[in-house]
Amino acid sequence: MEKSFFIQNRKKLVENLENNSLVILFSGNPPHKSADEDYEFLPNMNFYYNTGLKREKFILVVLKTNDKIVERIYIEKPNPQLEKWVGKKLRKDEVKSISGIEKVIYLEEFKSNLNSILNTKNIENVYLDLEKSNWDDDFKKSHLFARDLNEKYPQINIKNIYNKISDMRIIKSEEEIKNIKKAISITKEGIESLMKNSKPGLYEYQLEAFFDFSIKYNGAKDYAFKTIAASGKNATILHYEENDQILKESDLILFDLGSKWNYYSSDISRTFPINGKFSKRQREVYEAVLEAEIKTIEKVKPGITLKELNDYTKSILIEKAKKLNILKNDDEITKYYFHGVSHHMGLDTHDVGDRERKLEKGMVITVEPGLYIEDENIGIRIEDDVLVTEDGCINLSKDIIKTVDEIEEFMINR
Repeated sequence: MEKSFFIQNRKKLVENLENNSLVILFSGNPPHKSADEDYEFLPNMNFYYNTGLKREKFILVVLKTNDKIVERIYIEKPNPQLEKWVGKKLRKDEVKSISGIEKVIYLEEFKSNLNSILNTKNIENVYLDLEKSNWDDDFKKSHLFARDLNEKYPQINIKNIYNKISDMRIIKSEEEIKNIKKAISITKEGIESLMKNSKPGLYEYQLEAFFDFSIKYNGAKDYAFKTIAASGKNATILHYEENDQILKESDLILFDLGSKWNYYSSDISRTFPINGKFSKRQREVYEAVLEAEIKTIEKVKPGITLKELNDYTKSILIEKAKKLNILKNDDEITKYYFHGVSHHMGLDTHDVGDRERKLEKGMVITVEPGLYIEDENIGIRIEDDVLVTEDGCINLSKDIIKTVDEIEEFMINR
């Protein structure tokens, strides 16, 4: 990503904020795992979106007074002895080159500098990323900082900037779309590797391993999320996680998976027969879901909401499910289709943004209808990633095979 992207994001971030305001964003710390080991570090995505920096413990500070903007980034001071154990830390010139922020300061000066700003600049508002998905979620660095700041400076208004950044992130730039396309292309290779190596007798996780190898071999170090590898009845569980059952000759397997490129996600679902050949009933159900997916993609355009899109998908699935003789009354569809058809996608797989907001040009969303018939050991979901355009959409993952004939022909010739 070019530093101009992050510079422009910061400009948008503060242009509508009040004067005498301060924005503080934390990159975060890796959670502790066990003994002397931490979990792999993933930066706060709102911090990354505004800096391009991927290191732990960094702090972005943006000051707005009299319509003048001052940017500072606080980083860890290099420790040559520690670097022999954990590797080299970013130097000031590297941070400047990545982020476009000229004032790079060591963390030791953060509190004293902040104290000086709050006492001399007539600061009225401090904006923090106070995202909280659930009431009982543990406090993040920003929440702890907000509590500390409120105790020390009760006259300061503490405000949440999370929603503003979410609104910015929901519309993707050309560079962001390129990253998503790259993640999709790597995922495509991984899916084809799964199909080539599918056979009865493997464990779900053994087949999954071919995807793991493929995406890493093709340059993606990160998964978009934990892979779902669900065969037979397991595919009727929406977020099946065990991936530890033996693949059976006559079953389908549903994969919901993705990779990341520069932290941008792909999110693809494909369902195929383990032995390479759909049964008559599997084909009937599969083609019902596929038609719902294709028609839903055709429905995507600016002005429609995700709820309206899902209602449309549900109406198609109701009609199809009746023809499949699995329901009589419309309201029974929730037994066989019980999730939404779409979500936003970007730096987070289930990306930020108001789900009630009407679709606009530049949004990237998933389209993922499914039917889950537990009594028949059939669970099918087909998912693509689409870009909303001025008058419709583009299927970014159209090159990943998905029709019955394409799948069977591919698996015969593998």
